[in-house]
Amino acid sequence: MEFSNWTTTQEFIFSAFPCSWGRSVICFIPLLFIYTFIIAGNLVIITVVQRNVHLHTPMYFFISALSFLEIWYTTATIPKMLSSLLSERRSITLNGCVLQMYFFHSTGISEVCLLTAMAFDRYLAICSPLHYPTIMTPRLCAQLTLGCCVCGFLTPLPEIAWISTLPFCGSNHLEHIFCDFLPVLRLACTDTHTIIMIQVVDIVHAAEIITAVMLIFMSYVGIVAVILRIRSAEGRRKAFSTCVSHLTVFLLFFGSVALMYLRFSATYSLFWDTAIALAFAVLSPFFNPIIYSLRNKEIKAAIKKHMGLMNILIHKSRNLT
Repeated sequence: MEFSNWTTTQEFIFSAFPCSWGRSVICFIPLLFIYTFIIAGNLVIITVVQRNVHLHTPMYFFISALSFLEIWYTTATIPKMLSSLLSERRSITLNGCVLQMYFFHSTGISEVCLLTAMAFDRYLAICSPLHYPTIMTPRLCAQLTLGCCVCGFLTPLPEIAWISTLPFCGSNHLEHIFCDFLPVLRLACTDTHTIIMIQVVDIVHAAEIITAVMLIFMSYVGIVAVILRIRSAEGRRKAFSTCVSHLTVFLLFFGSVALMYLRFSATYSLFWDTAIALAFAVLSPFFNPIIYSLRNKEIKAAIKKHMGLMNILIHKSRNLT
């Protein structure tokens, strides 16, 4: 099919946001709070881990790396959502849309890889405690994190490069709250080749998700097998408590991601598409700082310590003035 005579779209208009100003404001306020909390919460975790020597362990190194990625993962989409809610013309340029897709998916895939590395870390810590310090060295932690980021930023490049070459004609109304592969591909000037490529994109996403899930699942099978062999109930509880936060984040994130990207030919209504997208793009990052701080005694203690020091400094400064 020839595309040369068709007028191509240079911008998309998000059509999944509320139409009325009142509803837009109602959505804007909680979303702004959530985004502020995500940024502040993850910055607190990064700062606390960096400033406390006793937290300089592989587990906390990976948690701080995950927090760093979460900041950029949410920044790829939420600021544009906020501006769209308060704007009359909720548009994004074609280049801006392609960049948003790239950074959203590259940071998301990096997180998937990092969660897999964290499962491997927990497996070694529980199943090979004697060899753990010599295997999981700071150098290996840095290499694994760098490898996760390289994998994350390289994996979506072929899809992004292909989508950027497609002609977009006809309607430019994007039925989503941010740019994502399938909603954008639906607006392409569809031919047989494009339909086949959409199926290829589905298969690539499925392979990425299933591979990560299987690796994490195998890690936890080994972990559970070792925990069940521990004789004391207190020992079993302590061993499992080191995995609870990671397992909760894994289930929360992968559950919503699987609903979105493992559906293949299944289609959802615009409401459910939006709800699922909000689950893994907004709610999952919102709960992560809560899970890693409230369920982690060491991070909670470190935060309280720093808050106590800040209060002392504030009182001293007041007394001096």
